[in-house]
Amino acid sequence: MTVSYVVSGFAVGLLVGLTGVGGGSLMTPLLTLLFGIHPSVAVGTDLAFASATKTAGTFAHRFKGTVRWDVVSRLSYGALPAALVTTLLLKHFGAVSEGISLVIRYSIAVSVLLTVVALLFRKRMQNWLNAHPDRQLQGATLRNATIAAGAVLGTLVTISSIGAGAVGATLLVLLYPRLTPAEIAGTDIAYAVPLTAIAAFGHWWLGSINWELLATLLLGSLPGITIGSLAARAVPEKFLRGLLAITLTSVAVKLIW
Repeated sequence: MTVSYVVSGFAVGLLVGLTGVGGGSLMTPLLTLLFGIHPSVAVGTDLAFASATKTAGTFAHRFKGTVRWDVVSRLSYGALPAALVTTLLLKHFGAVSEGISLVIRYSIAVSVLLTVVALLFRKRMQNWLNAHPDRQLQGATLRNATIAAGAVLGTLVTISSIGAGAVGATLLVLLYPRLTPAEIAGTDIAYAVPLTAIAAFGHWWLGSINWELLATLLLGSLPGITIGSLAARAVPEKFLRGLLAITLTSVAVKLIW
């Protein structure tokens, strides 16, 4: 089982590095469906996993100069307070109760489906916005919209551990359509580091992190995301996104049914 965790960590880390998406969307359903981990524990462990994994990815993207730190700051202004508030609500309602576990399971399924939509239509959205520059947000409106997007992502990620990848990247495309794909991936990974760290700390407080499982996942994911981030330009993005979309749709259906 330990080898399976390490291999799973490497595969997910590699995909995150290559595309900027797929971390929580794959790891949390993988833990719940394949390994039978309790949904609350899967979410908490995946958040700690994502924080460490994306820290390594951020260093790789920073080395390549593909992180927009001004955008990272704006997203964090909304995401971090939202993560704290959501953690307090989970504590109040009982993060490991059966009712909350069911809510988390369906939240994961909805988040996965949002990820699929983001994967399939992100490029079309970007092309349309670039063709209609008058529809692009500017100045204070853009800043406020970015902060609001961060708040939505902070809530979604804390509940389901999903959303910082493809959903976050799609929101970046809508708000900043002139960013290159590498900048989208780098910025998306970088802002997710403090968000997942705070959310993971909250789940540690709630008692929903399996540290032994986390350690084995990281053995595979840290080299995986580093290799993926450095090789991001060499692999056909369209192929990877199609494969992810098919896999995630299957996962969402399984979670619901």
